Amino acid sequence: MAILEVRNLKKTFENTKVLKDISFKMEEGEALSIIGSSGSGKTTLLRCLNWLETADEGQIVVKDKVLFDATDNSRKSDAQIRENRRHFGLVFQSFNLFPQYTALENVMLAPKLNAEDTRSASEIEKNARELLDQMGLSNRTDNYPHQLSGGQQQRVAIARALALRPDILCFDEPTSALDPELTGEVLKVIRGLAEKKTTMIIVTHEMSFARDVSDKVIFMDDGFIVEQGSPQEVIDNPKEERTKQFINGIRL
Repeated sequence: MAILEVRNLKKTFENTKVLKDISFKMEEGEALSIIGSSGSGKTTLLRCLNWLETADEGQIVVKDKVLFDATDNSRKSDAQIRENRRHFGLVFQSFNLFPQYTALENVMLAPKLNAEDTRSASEIEKNARELLDQMGLSNRTDNYPHQLSGGQQQRVAIARALALRPDILCFDEPTSALDPELTGEVLKVIRGLAEKKTTMIIVTHEMSFARDVSDKVIFMDDGFIVEQGSPQEVIDNPKEERTKQFINGIRL
């Protein structure tokens, strides 16, 4: 059973068509990398999946449940939108940590505010500490964001996303805001999550990382999915001319 199925998703901003009939499936435990040039629609796709944008057409199905159907004109309540978002965790490019909270408090905040999370405060704290330990930050729980490096802040952001126990963890260029020497520590964490069969969608420009960590790769261009398949098919042996041009350009 597919954990996620995206069906014919389309999105237009003013007169610009950003997503043009996007369809794909992914299985539970898969790591899917989405590659492509800036402006190809990758981030907009993630934002539609996380209900930060609303698609104009199409469906989003998680575990055989239709969470979004553009033909459904009924207005969704805030509670329904929050419930739909719980299926996805999103790690942003720029961390987006709350500066007034410690690393531990940042990770605990969303579960504590989630009325449907039945765990006690002590259980939430225990889980947050375990996640920070998993990120290699057990000695940084009481540090505020300004006391952390960019790589450490991004790892707190990953722990925060995991704290909500999403079905699918999404990364939007998770290393783009980092200095090159900090990129490796974040990629190491994501690689570890992939080894544990965490279901992930990763928008990335790191081609070697996408090849190594992904079960499936999608190449997007101009709002379309041009090619999708295994890393060996899409990155090492692309069939479409546009994919070949992009891969060769990256390798240069």
